[in-house]
Amino acid sequence: MSELVVFDDDGGAFGPLTQMRPVFAVRTGGVTTLERIERLLGRFPSRFLVPDRLQGTLESRVSMPVNQSPEAEGLYVNGRWNAIGELPELDLDQAAMIGEAVLAARLSPAMAGEYFQTCRLPDGVATHQVEDECLYERPWDILDMLPDVLGVDLSTTGIREDRVDPGEQVGEHPVHLHESAGVFPGVVFDTTAGPIVIEADAVIRPRAVICGPAWIGRGSIVADGAVIRSNTVLGPGCKVGGELGATILQAWSNKAHDGYLGDSIVGAWVNLGAGTTTSNLLNTYGEISVRLAPDAARERTGRSFVGSFIGDHVKTAIGTRLMTGTSIGTGSMIATSGHAPSTVGSMRWVTDAGEKPYRIERFLGMTRAMMDRRDRELDAADEHRLRELADAP
Repeated sequence: MSELVVFDDDGGAFGPLTQMRPVFAVRTGGVTTLERIERLLGRFPSRFLVPDRLQGTLESRVSMPVNQSPEAEGLYVNGRWNAIGELPELDLDQAAMIGEAVLAARLSPAMAGEYFQTCRLPDGVATHQVEDECLYERPWDILDMLPDVLGVDLSTTGIREDRVDPGEQVGEHPVHLHESAGVFPGVVFDTTAGPIVIEADAVIRPRAVICGPAWIGRGSIVADGAVIRSNTVLGPGCKVGGELGATILQAWSNKAHDGYLGDSIVGAWVNLGAGTTTSNLLNTYGEISVRLAPDAARERTGRSFVGSFIGDHVKTAIGTRLMTGTSIGTGSMIATSGHAPSTVGSMRWVTDAGEKPYRIERFLGMTRAMMDRRDRELDAADEHRLRELADAP
């Protein structure tokens, strides 16, 4: 039987978003790209191919082989695919390309073995170009595609329990409210522009306003009086307050107090202190450029709205100001009285006195304490990866 192999080709550049996970494990809409691929193709992958630095963190989360060559022919799908269209039909040992990148390939065992060793298509594989902009290259591509991707996710949700009080809803699109979710009095669901999904065990507290299209993940909490604007996604276990718009939170992250977070992508286990606010628009209304890492070039995004790209385990102090197009690496702590630097590397401690390395044992102690508050533990593979990031130059 043909295998399904999802691969991370290490193409593009995603800054802090892929420091702890393969690109297909990033939440790019209501679900991760991997979950969307599984739904569209109607099957689960039998194995994965990822960069060596991410093998351990993925192996700790899946039961399928990682970076082990298959023994049967397989369909290879690029994990940067947004998975909202159809893959082209492929013959054996044929690949569909978008520029120099493989979108999908159907490979015999011999060709697959060579591909696993080199991450390059063997000479014997026939290729043809596909005219489609469906591969993510940069974090702002995720924001560009978010309305269409979220629309697909909302239309394929398995939650069909619609039990919103008519007095709480404005608009004709549905609210998909799981039977275990809790909605307090005074909540307003505005589905004028699109549907809303509220997953299991989520809680929407009094006077919150949620504007569709939007996705509130399993066990997430929307605080009293919060405003969730269109194209916002909360992954599982998040706590949010204040105002959010066109933003994705991966999982287990907190923005529980006032402050604005817009046109941003936030990693897992992030805590944004009270009053933390992002700028997402220049005073000139011009195109925004971003430097995704301290040693990277500044790139034009083609967008006039870009907030922040924030890695896992980042913390900000109260009143933190994040300027337009900010990128913050995994594990960094921002505690400045003025605006934060627009690019911060991984495992940095940033204050008015300057920037220095975050001492790894102190960081790990704080991380374990935060996760323990949610009855979670830091697994060994994640700790190893965090130590690698701390040791990197």
